[in-house]
This record gives sequence, C-alpha cells and structure tokens, in this order.
Amino acid sequence: MRGDLILAGQIYNIIQSVITQKSKGNQIIARSIKTKMILKGIAVDKYTPASPDDPVVIQKVKDIAKEFGLIV
Repeated sequence: MRGDLILAGQIYNIIQSVITQKSKGNQIIARSIKTKMILKGIAVDKYTPASPDDPVVIQKVKDIAKEFGLIV
C-alpha cells in the first residue's frame, strides 16, 4: 500500500509564478493577470502557501498558464 504525500501551497506557488512571469514586475499587468484568472474560475486570493492542493485546480491553473504562453 502506497501512502499519498499531501502537499500544500502548490496552487499558490503556480499562481504566483504565472503572475510574476507574465507581469515582469508591472503591478498593473499583475492585477490584469489576476483578474483574468478570476474570470477563468481561479479565486486567486483564496490560495495561500498553506492551502491544501486539489489536483483538478492545479491542472486548471496549469492550463491557464499554457494559455498565457508560460510553462510552469
């Protein structure tokens, strides 16, 4: 029997990576990226480094990153 490793904060880290890569430090672009993610169903401010990870949400965030032309 295999024990599943429960990770926390992976969703948060991916979201932050997308925002950082896409905005390149520009706060206006960062807010725009957050808004686009919210419109695509990701409640950006809901996730913290301690948030439990959901594989469905992780995939959704990765798909959004791909739409933005990013690899995470």
